[in-house]
Amino acid sequence: MSRIRADSITNSQGTGSPIFPLGVTVVGVLTATVAGSATTATVARGLIGTPDITVGNITGAAATFTNLTINGTQTIINTTSLEVSDKNIGIGSTSSPSDTLADGAGITIYGTTNKTFTWQDNSDCFTFSDGIDIKGAVETVSVASTYDLGGGRVVLECNAQNGTVFTHNLSNGNVGIVSLRNFPATKNSVTTFTILFTQASTAPTAGVGNTTVGTGIGTNIRLTPLGVAGFTTSARVSSASTVTLSTTANDIDIVTLAIHYNGSGTGSVGNYRVLATGNTGFRFGTVGF
Repeated sequence: MSRIRADSITNSQGTGSPIFPLGVTVVGVLTATVAGSATTATVARGLIGTPDITVGNITGAAATFTNLTINGTQTIINTTSLEVSDKNIGIGSTSSPSDTLADGAGITIYGTTNKTFTWQDNSDCFTFSDGIDIKGAVETVSVASTYDLGGGRVVLECNAQNGTVFTHNLSNGNVGIVSLRNFPATKNSVTTFTILFTQASTAPTAGVGNTTVGTGIGTNIRLTPLGVAGFTTSARVSSASTVTLSTTANDIDIVTLAIHYNGSGTGSVGNYRVLATGNTGFRFGTVGF
């Protein structure tokens, strides 16, 4: 195919229209000077090859790209329908991701008041600006961890990052200290921990329960809010100084500890109140007809 230099050819009509038919390979740039104007128009039609094109604004009916990279400070999509085939959408992409940079990332739905779903680094949680309705929600149950401080002081540790419902088997003896860790303390709020205690089934620990004032549940509480060094305190127990568990083998006792943080400063133990309650002595009964 012959190649024609467009640099040296002038459109005699002065309209800026191409004078080559489609399918002709043009080397150089086809330009036309509009009569009576200092504006130079460039018309490209029927391009062949892989040219690099730089333009200001593009208006068109449709466009298809194999790969598209957009660099800038704002991208606006005005469309009534948006479909994305990718099953995972990344937000806040960066070469060095961190939880600090991810703080506040999420989705905003515009309304009379905006509705947001965002990640909060200081609470290590997702936050909804409005209430949520979760159909068929199921609470995760985790096994509470323990370690022995000696002298019969077993520490039962419940980590909120694993959930807020825990199980513990009392076959290793009395629990002297309950440790509640990594619960959010970012505003005036209440966090509840529920523990399902199972009594031992064989001697010598069968039926062992936290029944002493010195080591009973609620007497010694360790609070370690997320991002805070933590401190020790005690729980308020209804009409008692401690939560008393069953002494019958294989019984199940349900204890709930509610932590109220008043929002006035995460590092002060005086801004927290712990309330403890127990429903004890759950066991198999005699079935009658």
